[in-house]
Amino acid sequence: MLLIFGLKTTHRNLPGRMATCQSCGHFARHYLQQRATKFALFFIPLFTTSRAYTITCSHCGKGSTINARQKRALLS
Repeated sequence: MLLIFGLKTTHRNLPGRMATCQSCGHFARHYLQQRATKFALFFIPLFTTSRAYTITCSHCGKGSTINARQKRALLS
């Protein structure tokens, strides 16, 4: 019996917004990105094992990790 399994990481860009950067203090566009790790069986992703969100300032390039609650607040 042959069993092929593994983990696959995907990146997805989410809508960003204009905000004041905590690092440089400029009012600039902030980009939001989601990184999801999925368990795959026979190259078919079955379920998500973890998610992480990163927000990046377009002016200075400083990125920081945010949690799901902060992500929901940004998107609403």
